[in-house]
Amino acid sequence: MTEPGEWARLLETGFEQVHVENEWYDGPRSGLVSIGGLPHYFESVGGCASPEADTEEFLVWPADRLTLDLEREQWNIFCSWNALYEAGEADADTHPGCGGVDARYDELQAMLRPRRRAPADARRLVPEWRSYERPGGRHLPEGPGYLARWRPA
Repeated sequence: MTEPGEWARLLETGFEQVHVENEWYDGPRSGLVSIGGLPHYFESVGGCASPEADTEEFLVWPADRLTLDLEREQWNIFCSWNALYEAGEADADTHPGCGGVDARYDELQAMLRPRRRAPADARRLVPEWRSYERPGGRHLPEGPGYLARWRPA
């Protein structure tokens, strides 16, 4: 974890915001991140390889502004549910990703599914992740609490 004051220094050294986390298993597996100031999808090539490995490859491809907005909307629905879940006010079977629980979440899922498929020309990059402390935890509307910096595979 970084200290709260390190945020600006990390941005100055090439780290950028992770906007949405679509999958997490021992670390980020897929989601939406800024690369060069523009939104991009990222998806692990190795599936569940350890994120501590500094050679793990990810497929990365551009996303447009509308896609970013749709992904953020779905992320916010998840964050609202997660806050209730962590407070003990919601059960796991009410997770919006279960289908049939939240109509808008389901609608967004249908719209986003084709956009989340890596195109044939997706780049292979290796990320460096940096978590940062913030009030309220990791699942906040502005995105998960980590940044990424990328290099060629």
